[in-house]
Amino acid sequence: MADSTGKFGVGGLRHLGIPNRRQFFQLGAGAAAGWTLAGDAFAQSERPTNPPDKPRGQVIAALSQEPTVFHPLMPGIEVDQGIWWQVFSPLWFIEPDGKFVPDLAREVPTVENGGLSADGLTWKIKLRSDVKWHDGTPFTAEDVKFSLDLINNPDFRVRNRVGHNLVKDIKVVAPDEIHWRMEAPYSPYMSILSLTFIVPKHILEKLSDPNASPFHNAPVGTGPFRWGERVPGDHIQLNAHAGYHGKGPYVERVVFKYIPDLTVLYTQFRTGQVDYTGLQGILPNFVQEAKTLKGRKIFVSATSSVEHVAPNLEFGPFADRAVREALYLAINKQAIIDALNYGLPTQTESFVPQQAWSFQQGLPQHKYDPAKANALLDAAGWTRGSGGIREKGGVKLEFTNSTTSGNAVREQTQQLLIQDWRAIGAAMRVNNMPAAVIWGDFWQQSKFNSVLVSVNFMLGSDPDVTPRFGSGAIPAKGGRGFNTYQYNSAEADRLLAEGAKQFDLAQRKTTYGDLQKLIRNDLAILPLFQGFIAEGVKEGLQGFRPNINTSINCWNIREWYWA
Repeated sequence: MADSTGKFGVGGLRHLGIPNRRQFFQLGAGAAAGWTLAGDAFAQSERPTNPPDKPRGQVIAALSQEPTVFHPLMPGIEVDQGIWWQVFSPLWFIEPDGKFVPDLAREVPTVENGGLSADGLTWKIKLRSDVKWHDGTPFTAEDVKFSLDLINNPDFRVRNRVGHNLVKDIKVVAPDEIHWRMEAPYSPYMSILSLTFIVPKHILEKLSDPNASPFHNAPVGTGPFRWGERVPGDHIQLNAHAGYHGKGPYVERVVFKYIPDLTVLYTQFRTGQVDYTGLQGILPNFVQEAKTLKGRKIFVSATSSVEHVAPNLEFGPFADRAVREALYLAINKQAIIDALNYGLPTQTESFVPQQAWSFQQGLPQHKYDPAKANALLDAAGWTRGSGGIREKGGVKLEFTNSTTSGNAVREQTQQLLIQDWRAIGAAMRVNNMPAAVIWGDFWQQSKFNSVLVSVNFMLGSDPDVTPRFGSGAIPAKGGRGFNTYQYNSAEADRLLAEGAKQFDLAQRKTTYGDLQKLIRNDLAILPLFQGFIAEGVKEGLQGFRPNINTSINCWNIREWYWA
């Protein structure tokens, strides 16, 4: 999460078929919340057209981080999700264009098909009756009920309860049908369920401690691949599940190979030892060379993450908006993009990806203007003292900035920020630390001054950022959520509450547009650019489709095959 690494006008959205209110309800409450535009790529991804009749061959997928969490309802990061997508199944999933597609469910619930009540409170889910767990046990509605109950079990160390905590009165009507009631309307729940994997009741119900189980190291799912073997520190092998209920899989096995050094990872891709470079992909400095490699396809696509400076708004100087604006004006964003990221990413002013239906056009554009930054600080009473560092009321304009030790691009970004901010009388010191340290209590309990970080603010494809910007989501103040910025705004709370209970797409677009304007005006974050990823695929491997609505682009290996 925290360490993750073409613009369209409104008219462009219309031409892509963004639905009207009636179509929105036909799609299902919240379904249209996932409508997006695909990111640009050097190579064009395509849906498989001529897959083999039976699985053949293998795919070696290289990952720079090692998957270690194999229970899909427990806290994990993007690389773990790469495993979950192969072993487990959600009720429905999100396509790259944002459409919801049934998986374990027979259909995506809508008002018209009777799956949703008009007020969004009653959900009736019809399930497939031909699904089996990898051990041969039939999948039923009892598994769905068990999974939702487990998520809400206070003793379970769950990844996320947002939305799930509103689910009440779960009733198994039949082996292939389940109903529940929502305590309050919550339109993002459709998107949340698309990223919620169902786990087997018949295995996990036997445990006295839901957090400790051999299942975590040998998971059983309903997905296209079944568990093969894990060699810690080296690789994980998954084998094709012959009884998979969907289309595919078309390869016999997938080997996730752990290569922590990104340069070594790229070298192995270049020499043909790996078929796909996933997660952090290809380093920006190798992208141009990679494009010239014979027998390789390079995809550069947008991600939902936003690279930004995260200020702790409760830390002295950062509580002053004038300071935040001055610091923002003094950042030479384009230099960071061009010099350190080889011109690949795009500047942004929002926490919402520019490809999303909810992206607000016309936000104030950043301008690199050190002179205006100096004038702002002068007017706000921050005067230069000894050594040229500004101070006000005995408080110096100095602070630390932290990021993951060893992340070369971010460390170089910090050096540019030091220069930019020194020019306006602000002193920044580097305080980097290992990932296991920085993303623990230091980040989660807001013990930092500022952090250089990339965050995916979206809930799946939904722009509800209550966990990120809601005043009740500040962990350092006892809240539940991820508002480590300690942003506290009554107006933001009002807009978040309003958007979460709206089911009309046009209304939601207006509400979340207003929220983006507010966050941009308040400078709760100092955005640098929208995330991007450059990934390599060996020529002949078909089916790779980047998906901005998921956290990792190997979400659909079930569709991959060798031509």
